[in-house]
Amino acid sequence: MNRADSGTITLADRPAIWQLVAVVFGSALLTLSSWITVPMVPVPITMQTFAVTLIGAVYGWRLGAVTVVVWLTQAAAGMPVLAGGSAGIASFVGPTAGYLFAFPIVAATTGWLAERGWSGHRPWLAFASMLIGNALCLVIGGAWLAVMIGAEKGLMLGVIPFLLGGVLKSALGALTLRAIIRR
Repeated sequence: MNRADSGTITLADRPAIWQLVAVVFGSALLTLSSWITVPMVPVPITMQTFAVTLIGAVYGWRLGAVTVVVWLTQAAAGMPVLAGGSAGIASFVGPTAGYLFAFPIVAATTGWLAERGWSGHRPWLAFASMLIGNALCLVIGGAWLAVMIGAEKGLMLGVIPFLLGGVLKSALGALTLRAIIRR
């Protein structure tokens, strides 16, 4: 059962102005989450996947993906919205490109699952949904990185260091989603 079938009003059911405000807020949240950075080479640790999965779960698959694409468009246009305030087209061809391209897919996946009950009403399913989103991001991002620097290095530098963080961000995301739902 999705949220629309359960009688819950979703952002997709709201007027366009609500959705526009949500996109602006989501883009700001993504920017803030990008600036929380632990520098690492070649890919920094950030709170981006926390924000991407949370936006997907709250906004739904369509609006969640659109929000992430708007944020990525801002980055491509030169706005300093990515990790460490970086921006520009170079981010979309370098080591982090796979993760960036994964983000709309992750938001859509998490949103799709939330619309089917993997939401704050069921924290364990919300956690699983966000864990799936984090894993999907690591698979896509790690694959891109592996093409650039080799499979072993891609795994060691672009996946393994992010596993524990993915679990912790998924738990935090599920708890945050639960708190949002309670309000």
